[in-house]
Amino acid sequence: MEKELTLCEKAERSITKKYRKKIWAPFIRALKQYELIEEGDKIAVCISGGKDSMLLAKLIQLLKKHTDFPFEAVFLVMNPGYNKLNREKIEENARLLQIPITVFETDIFEVSERAEKYPCYLCAKMRRGHLYKKAKELGCNKIALGHHFSDVIETTVMAMFYGSQLQGMIPKLKSQNYEGMELIRPMYCIHEDDIIAWSRYNGLEFIQCACRVTEKNEDLSPEFGSKRKEIKELIRELKKTNPNIEKSIFNSLHNVNTETFPALKYGGETHSFLEDY
Repeated sequence: MEKELTLCEKAERSITKKYRKKIWAPFIRALKQYELIEEGDKIAVCISGGKDSMLLAKLIQLLKKHTDFPFEAVFLVMNPGYNKLNREKIEENARLLQIPITVFETDIFEVSERAEKYPCYLCAKMRRGHLYKKAKELGCNKIALGHHFSDVIETTVMAMFYGSQLQGMIPKLKSQNYEGMELIRPMYCIHEDDIIAWSRYNGLEFIQCACRVTEKNEDLSPEFGSKRKEIKELIRELKKTNPNIEKSIFNSLHNVNTETFPALKYGGETHSFLEDY
């Protein structure tokens, strides 16, 4: 009789079997194409408790399991001030998926709640700073975040529609404040719909938005959450007539013709096409 798989074993097998083409292959492709992991790296895999970061943790675990490529990984959970239910859900999922998490405490939500302006910007900036600092303390040279293919194209469209600029999201980024530290995005080529499908197939439930600011101030939710939702819906509508719209947007980021732009920003400075006209 075949042994019944644990939830963790089922989740891992589904990544390399059922979702091999949709999740595992794009993960490996991103690692190779963008040279995200090198020999001797010690990576802080940052886990927020949502579906993206939990899948990222499993992918990194499987990479270590199936390759002799020498690197280390620490599965880092920063607690910005989660409520009891969210904290317990993260810890429960980590146990179910056998992810050995390292938790550290911060007062980010408390500080953000007191901010009179731009609490979300402050929260994001503080989160990144705390993650870099803790990763550095643990001897890591990279932090890995769970941004995926859909995040990349949505961010690009949002920047154009609401930020008045053409701006992408690159697969890796050197830290300007922490020397020798680098941010990497190993799920860069994985679609969000496939992450959701993997979660549902394995009967997994992850925390959603755990923000205490929007939780206590419902009026903030439309301002800070609706724009990305609006872009998601727009892309979904466009896919009805052009199924390849997401791929086209993604590929355009790899095929930028700078000679056709009237102005470019580089190194923090704006340059007109007239400079070389």
